[in-house]
Amino acid sequence: MNWEKRDIPPELVKNMAVKYGCDLLTASIFARRDITGGEDIRYFLEDDLRHLRNPFELPGMEDAVERIMAARDEGEKVLVFGDRDVDGITSTTLLGSFLARQGLDVSWRLPQGDEPYGLSLAAVEDFAAEDGTLIITVDCGVSNVAEIRRARELGLDVIVTDHHNPREELPAALAIVNPKLASSSYPFRDLAGCGVTYKLVWALRFALKSETYGQSISLLLTRPSNDAYIIEIAKLRNLTVIDRLIETVVPGMVGIAETRLPAFLRDQQIFTWDAPLQKKTLAKIFGGGVEINMVDIAAEIGKEMPQTEGKSLLRLKELSRIARYSAVSPGELDVFISLFISFIQKRERLFTDEDALDLQLACLGTVADIMPLRDENRIIVRQGLGAMTKTPRPGIQDLLFKLGLAGRRISAGDLSWHICPAINAAGRMGEPDKAVELLLQGDARERDRLAGELKALNEDRRKLGEDAWSIVEPLAEESRKDFSDALVMAAGENINRGITGLMAARLVSRFKKPALVAALGTDTAMGSLRSLGGYKLPPLLEPCADLFRDWGGHNYAAGFSMDRANWAVFLDRLRLASRTIELEEAAGEETLTVDAELPLAYLKPDIFSLVDRFEPYGEGNSPLTFLVRGMRIAEISLMGKPEAKHVRFLLDTGRYKWPAVYWQAAEKVNVEFALEDRADVVFKITRNWFNNAEVPQLVIFDLKARK
Repeated sequence: MNWEKRDIPPELVKNMAVKYGCDLLTASIFARRDITGGEDIRYFLEDDLRHLRNPFELPGMEDAVERIMAARDEGEKVLVFGDRDVDGITSTTLLGSFLARQGLDVSWRLPQGDEPYGLSLAAVEDFAAEDGTLIITVDCGVSNVAEIRRARELGLDVIVTDHHNPREELPAALAIVNPKLASSSYPFRDLAGCGVTYKLVWALRFALKSETYGQSISLLLTRPSNDAYIIEIAKLRNLTVIDRLIETVVPGMVGIAETRLPAFLRDQQIFTWDAPLQKKTLAKIFGGGVEINMVDIAAEIGKEMPQTEGKSLLRLKELSRIARYSAVSPGELDVFISLFISFIQKRERLFTDEDALDLQLACLGTVADIMPLRDENRIIVRQGLGAMTKTPRPGIQDLLFKLGLAGRRISAGDLSWHICPAINAAGRMGEPDKAVELLLQGDARERDRLAGELKALNEDRRKLGEDAWSIVEPLAEESRKDFSDALVMAAGENINRGITGLMAARLVSRFKKPALVAALGTDTAMGSLRSLGGYKLPPLLEPCADLFRDWGGHNYAAGFSMDRANWAVFLDRLRLASRTIELEEAAGEETLTVDAELPLAYLKPDIFSLVDRFEPYGEGNSPLTFLVRGMRIAEISLMGKPEAKHVRFLLDTGRYKWPAVYWQAAEKVNVEFALEDRADVVFKITRNWFNNAEVPQLVIFDLKARK
C-alpha cells in the first residue's frame, strides 16, 4: 500500500494561518484537502447558528410561509406527507410537530407497506375527502407531477419541499422549495430533505416572531471619495439582501430628485449607523433642505451586542469574524448588513431550546441521507449532535437507551451505525409510522414500547438482509456478462423491496460497479440503484422514464417503480445503456492519503482538539489520517470471534501509550511486524466507549515495521 502526503507551499500555509486565525498544522490540513477558500473554511472553524444561510434565499420560501400562515389563520386542515426513510421520517416529525405547536389542524402520512415512494393519488384523494385544503410534502414531491395535478383538480394547494434532483417538468405546486431547482440561486445545493424542512420551520418561526418579517428595509451609508461622495444602500427583505444601490455624487452638481435615491428608498424603513454624521454628509451633498428620514440603529445594536457599542463600522470591520472569511475585503456596508442581521436574530431570540430540538432531527436526516458534510450541513450536524448529547429529545433519548448509547457523547458515526438504521428499519419493513409516532409521542411508556419495536424491526431487517445476500450476490455475479461488466443487477420475487437500497449499496462495495437491485411483485417492480466512481445515475434512468410509474433520487442513489409488464423492455434498454457507463479508473495499488505527519512528541491527548475541529466526519469529510514514524509496539493481542482476525496493540511514543486496533491483520503478526518492533503507522484517532468510559484509540490503516 502506497502512502501519499501532498506537498504544499509553506507560504500558503502561513498565510492561511494568519488570515483565519488557526495554527499551522490545521492550515496545512486545510491546504492538503483543497479547503482554501474562506467560505469553505468558515464552516470548519465556526459553529454559531448565525452562520447558517438565510432560508428566504431558497426558491419559493416566502410563498410557502405566506400560505401556511394563511392556513393557520383560517383554521384549515393541513397534511404533511413525507418519505419512509430517515430523512422523510425526521422531516415529517419536524414540520408536523412545529405546525401542531402553532395550533394548526395538522395530520401526517407516509407510504405504508409496499406503497411507492412519493405523494400518492390515494393520499391526495383521501385528504380531499376529509375536507383538507393544504398538502405540504417533505423530502419528496418534486417528481409527483400527476399527483399534484390531481390535487389541484380537487381544490387542494400543494407546497413541495424537497432536495431530490428535479426533472424537466415540474409539478404545478403553489410553491416548490428545493435548492436544486434550475432557478435556484441558493448558495448550497446539498441540504438533506430535513435540512430544507428545518429551513422552512426557521422561516416560519421568523415570520411568527419578527416585526421585520415581510418588510422592506434599507441600510444607508455615505463615504467620501476624492471630490465626490458615495452613497451606498442595501435593500433587505426577511434579512436577505434583495438589491443594492451605489450612487456617486459631486456636491452641488445634482439635486436628490435627479438621482436614483427617491425611487430606491420609496416605502422603505431606512436605518443608518451614526445618523448625525450621515445627515451632515447628505446636507453637504444635496444642501440643507434635503431630509431623509433615517433611524440610527447603532445604539440599539450596541444594547444587544455590547462589543459593538461606541465603535465605528471601520473599527468593527477589523473585529468582524464574517469579514475574515470574505474572498474580497468587505466594505463598511457589508459589515453593517452582517451586524443588522445578527442583531435581529439575537433580538428576536430566533435560536432557542426549541430550535435545538429541531436540529437533532435535521442532523439525523442529514447523516442518514449521506449528505456532504460541508458548508452549512456541518453546523446543522455539529449543533444537532451537541444538543443530542446534552439533552436528547424524547424519542431519540428512548432509542439511545435501547441501543446502549445513553449518557455518552454522540458522534456522526453513532448515528450512521446505530441510530439511523434503527429508524430506517421501520420504513424498510413497511411501518415508518412507528418511527414518527416514537418521535412525537408524549407518553414515556408508549415511547419505550415503540423504541423496543424499532430495535426489533432493525434486527429483523438485518436478518432479512443476510438471507437476501445469498440470493443477491450470485445474481449480481451472473449479471456482469449481460451488462458489459459495467453494471451489476439482481432482481427477484424473493427480494424484499425494503432492503433493495441496502443490497445495492452492498453490491457496489463488493463489485466496485454501479448496482441495481429490484423486488419483483405480481404487478409492480420496484428498484434501487447505487453508484460510485463519479458515474451519475440520472442519465441511465432518463431514457427509461416512459416505463416508470415514478422515479427519482440523487446522482449516486436513485429508485423507481414500474408496471411489472415493462420489466423486460427496461432490461433491454438497460443492457444498451450499460455500454455507455464510464467509471473513474482505480489505481493498481491502493494509496493512503495522509493529512499530516506528526512527530512522536505531537501524539499526545491534546491532539483531540485538532481531531474535534474537523468533526463531524462522513460524506465529503473523511476522518483525519495521520502518519507517525518510529512508534514502539509495546503490546500485541488478537481479538475476534469465533476466529481471531484482528489485532489489538499498545503503541508507545515515549511519553504516552496509545491503545490501537488493526482490522483483518491477524495473519500479519510475526510476519510483517512483531512485539517490540519500531513501526511507521498510518491511522485515524477515535474515542472508544469501554466500561462506561471514553478511551482514546488509534484505528490503524497500515503499519510498516522498521527492519
